[in-house]
Amino acid sequence: MKSRRRLLSFAAAALLAGISVASAQDKSIVVSSTTSTQDSGLFGHILPLFKAKTGIDVKVVSQGTGQALDTGRRGDADVVFVHAKSAEEKFLSEGFSLKRYPVMYNDFVLVGPKSDPAGIKGGKDIVAALKAIKDKSAEFISRGDKSGTHIAELNLWKAAGIDIEKGLSSKDLGPWYKAIGQGMGAALNTASASNSYVLTDRGTWLSFKNRGDLVIAVEGDRKLFNQYGVMLVNPAKHPTVKKDLGQAFIDWLISPDGQKAIADYKIGGEQLFYPNAGDPSA
Repeated sequence: MKSRRRLLSFAAAALLAGISVASAQDKSIVVSSTTSTQDSGLFGHILPLFKAKTGIDVKVVSQGTGQALDTGRRGDADVVFVHAKSAEEKFLSEGFSLKRYPVMYNDFVLVGPKSDPAGIKGGKDIVAALKAIKDKSAEFISRGDKSGTHIAELNLWKAAGIDIEKGLSSKDLGPWYKAIGQGMGAALNTASASNSYVLTDRGTWLSFKNRGDLVIAVEGDRKLFNQYGVMLVNPAKHPTVKKDLGQAFIDWLISPDGQKAIADYKIGGEQLFYPNAGDPSA
């Protein structure tokens, strides 16, 4: 009888130990996020600080914003951290999240070859620059991947009176415009290899090493503003979502500690992202 009790006690202890280990191993979340937060090195800077504070591991799935939001729609992520406000608001309206939190901003820049075949270098008017690129058939590389940067690019072309999507479908654009269907790093590499223009977020540009003859051609236009937001995937849609851990990550990002960590991330002394969680209109 005693040995049976000992056996049961041992089994119970082993079960509790197993649960404890499983719980410890389970202290992690999946964040689907735009490539710029990963490629710029921001996550490499802030995630160790978050883990030190909370003990929570963050596994990042780095994708274009459209794909990142689709990952959230499927319930394959706990949190989405992206940069296309219209797409984020659609995600909310579909019920896949209950609240969007502004986190930070930077800006887009138009980069191109030093030779500047479109004659736009040093300008601050992105609409005029894009019109010149088209008029002179200067080569332009587009991500073409439904990312936040791609969405911003298409909107800027529309502001310039040029409907890229219509032109692509009718094969009316000509060989100067190339949509590669890949991420920001690949688009920059392609532009560098072919001496083409490309729109990029400033954070990825600052961390990009393979610039070749590429330089910033246009910057400083208000139309190039680039806002980032974060959302918890709605656990009512996907019960597997780790609500408490995911919300802890969001709460840290918008806290003074998280906002300071974002502001402190610099390359060559230049700040890549500017925290603005306190701006309700962002």
